[in-house]
Amino acid sequence: MHKLLTLTTLTLTLTAGAAGATTYPLTLTDDLGRQVTLRSEPKRIVSVLPSDTETLCALGVCDRLVGVDEFSDFPAQVTRLPKVGGLYNPNIEAMVALKPDLVIVSKYGKLAGPLTQAGIPVLAVNPETYDDVFSKTLLLGKVVNREAQAKTLVLNMKRDIARVEILTKNAVRKPTTYFEIDPTPYSIGPNSFMGVLLTKAGARNIIPASLGDFPKVDPELVVKANPELMLGLDLGTARSRPGWNSIQAVKAGRVLPIPKDLNTILGRPGPRLPQALRGLARLIHPELFR
Repeated sequence: MHKLLTLTTLTLTLTAGAAGATTYPLTLTDDLGRQVTLRSEPKRIVSVLPSDTETLCALGVCDRLVGVDEFSDFPAQVTRLPKVGGLYNPNIEAMVALKPDLVIVSKYGKLAGPLTQAGIPVLAVNPETYDDVFSKTLLLGKVVNREAQAKTLVLNMKRDIARVEILTKNAVRKPTTYFEIDPTPYSIGPNSFMGVLLTKAGARNIIPASLGDFPKVDPELVVKANPELMLGLDLGTARSRPGWNSIQAVKAGRVLPIPKDLNTILGRPGPRLPQALRGLARLIHPELFR
């Protein structure tokens, strides 16, 4: 009887494990709207997007990466991998020479055509919105046969984000905020993944959603909105712009550059989203993190 129970348990365990595994050939629709079929589990992967590189490593398949784009720099081990250029200067010959069985690309740029012609499977996985970060993590988990790990990663990310939100919900005041990502100036809309983080960090974005996710901003709009806090530029730069001396944030000296490391994480819709949120919340509400 004991042996029978042991065998039954073993069978159930094996069946459960098999049920959680990805089966190949695997056909999916990528972010270019293409039907892509992977004949087998990819073991030699080139990633041309830093957020995808980070996600693959967070899923435990960093050792399958044989090449990355020039901006992929986390975790540290990927800095030792061959570089294959960037979005606008890709080195297709270098990619082909690495003999990958999958290249993961952005939906921007034009890599899919030439790589497919070279007989290499190409998948465009391009997280852009806040929700994309989680759905694309699950998608990549399926692609590399790490679905269980992907689900755990998503749950852990959401838990860590919720912990920060509990803190920021207790903020006495949520300052109206202008967030600059480029001195042109470009900013972030409330529905972009960075805009969602800004709100969760306990700020009120002055940029209306109607302007889009990463709009070029009329400087006069910032003057009229009169934000209490400005992020992503320094006080001297803000003071040098016509009319900006009258803005509350400038008068109060509440103009804060984003530290370099935090700026990098904030620009990547990937597994370090909770760290990005915590860093942003700490800038906006240092009183909550003492």
